[in-house]
Amino acid sequence: MVHSIQIPMNGDISGDTLTVPARICMQILHAGRYAIHPFAVSASSTSSPISPFGARELSTSEVKSTIRDFVNCAVLAKEAGYDGVEIMGSEGYLINQFLVSKTNHRSDEYGGENFGNRMRMALEIVTETRKACGTDFIIIFRLSMLDLVKDGSSWEEIKELAQALEDAGVTIINTGIGWHEARIPTIATSVPRGGFAWVTKKLRDEKIVSVPLCATNRINAPTTAESILSSGSADLVSMARPFLADPDIVKKSREGREDEINTCIACNQACLDHAFIGKTASCLVNPRACHETEITIEPDSIPADRKLNIGVIGAGPAGMAFAFTAATIGHHVTLFDKSNEIGGQFNMAKRIPGKEEFHETIRFFKTQLGKLEKEGKLDIQLGVEVSYSDIKSKSADSAGDRKIHKWIIATGVDPRIPNIPGKDHPNVLSYIDVLRNKAKVGQKVAIIGAGGIGFDVSEYLLHHDDNDDHDKKADEVDVDEFLECWGVDKSNKERGGLLPENIINIPKGKREIILMQRKKGKLGAGLGKTTGWIHRSTLVRSGTVEMIPEVSYDKIDDNGHLHITVGSGDKKKCRVLEVDNIILCAGQISKRDLEKEAIDSRSDLAKNVFTIGGAYEASELDAKRAIDMGTRLALNIDDNSVVPGKHKFQADIGAEEKLFDAVKKFM
Repeated sequence: MVHSIQIPMNGDISGDTLTVPARICMQILHAGRYAIHPFAVSASSTSSPISPFGARELSTSEVKSTIRDFVNCAVLAKEAGYDGVEIMGSEGYLINQFLVSKTNHRSDEYGGENFGNRMRMALEIVTETRKACGTDFIIIFRLSMLDLVKDGSSWEEIKELAQALEDAGVTIINTGIGWHEARIPTIATSVPRGGFAWVTKKLRDEKIVSVPLCATNRINAPTTAESILSSGSADLVSMARPFLADPDIVKKSREGREDEINTCIACNQACLDHAFIGKTASCLVNPRACHETEITIEPDSIPADRKLNIGVIGAGPAGMAFAFTAATIGHHVTLFDKSNEIGGQFNMAKRIPGKEEFHETIRFFKTQLGKLEKEGKLDIQLGVEVSYSDIKSKSADSAGDRKIHKWIIATGVDPRIPNIPGKDHPNVLSYIDVLRNKAKVGQKVAIIGAGGIGFDVSEYLLHHDDNDDHDKKADEVDVDEFLECWGVDKSNKERGGLLPENIINIPKGKREIILMQRKKGKLGAGLGKTTGWIHRSTLVRSGTVEMIPEVSYDKIDDNGHLHITVGSGDKKKCRVLEVDNIILCAGQISKRDLEKEAIDSRSDLAKNVFTIGGAYEASELDAKRAIDMGTRLALNIDDNSVVPGKHKFQADIGAEEKLFDAVKKFM
């Protein structure tokens, strides 16, 4: 355990290194009723919507014992070398459960109508921690300033608790936004950058506490952080996921290399979604996160006698990740793409409202690949479609020093076209026609397929105006529009910060959409664990989207109308959807033509052709899987034991995931 880290300060450093100490604090968190095991406890006997297990009420003596546990944990942290602790009092965890009447129905000294009783546990933890750890120990308290749940804290209670926490001895008050069960997005990519800094500013402007206040949530860029600080919204900013995406974010910013930052896109797919099912957290855009000991990317680390010339066909997520990693460690890479821009499917994803951050991932790879090209480690050939004949000629000995030793097929996917009579009608479009080719779409639309792409196209069409083709970037997303749409009370007059349902201004969708799937059950069931509900809610709340499960697609008639059968057996009903357009989002097919030609040739060349990303596995266009696969293969491509068909490397299943799987048996 390192007690302090020396970080170079800004400015011209010469002679003695000018440093300031960084401090490390450990967060102490008790999940309370959010615990996913049968022994959960809380302020009262309640159940949460995010855990299958009900929570038992702690007795008074157990509450006091839990307070001692918090304090003891802080003492152990100090002994271990930590400079302080953060006490988690927000996000709906145990301490937060004591603070609000929603979950605290107690009648003892730790509950009741009296807020002084409900905040007693929090204050006793801080008071006793200060006594046990001394005055030079940092105590951060994460205070829920906006619960975003019914019967949450009032603004007056939040102010009262903030003052009491300062009196009890906290060093810093951090901002907590929303309970995990809140039905308002708080950290997902659809939340505007710095979208909740106004809450911290509101408390700061009250001038009732003198300790530093820290803003949090969706602060993923140095410019956003600097804007919050310079505007006086907060004294500090809190960032977590951005350090998974790029652990050097602060260093790069200090050195003026913002374009080289691998920006967190707030997708949650490899961090929170993993954590909630017991998998090791990582990062979609940076698979090294939390796997640093198994994924080591050292510049120019490949010995000269193992360096290869590698051709990568396709500059989508998998191809970009492979090319970046392979060229960085010392191979020479030629990256081909038939498009005139890199990014592949990300160039469509960035057009979806709420996915504006995908612009940043493309920008990161464009910058890094450009640097490698300038260093002579990489050639980028855009607007070039590579055939199997090209592969053969470039692999021949006659190519000399430019002979390509191994080929990576990262050609992605094609839309799957379901076999529906009349599918060739001009009213029928694929998602690529809409998102990439910008086809005009009418006012009434049927969408076939309700996976991730179907939901993305639906959201795009809800908001897209054919007369305004500008694709927003992350900094252009309006905070006030977001808050108004989701019913957040910026005045804090309402408990929990929620506006009454009858005054929420939800913009009506620009189109009438019918979203369908063949399967029974809820549409979007396979979407992200922590973000899927947001996509479903956005469509439902628009008031212009109808979702239909268990659909058979019978035909498309001469008028371009879709005939369907809904349900089965005695409940079967036939409908004719008189729509302007039918959009196919019925899955994808891997583009493996080049791989197939290599295999069919039965030549030695087939041993040097490796398929990755969507071309390897097309299901749900999984960018997390594609980037991870490209990165890991690049680190092993010089190993002659790695052959096509046995070239997919992935993280081992950890102990936590095994434990979670065991617990699921009781769920």
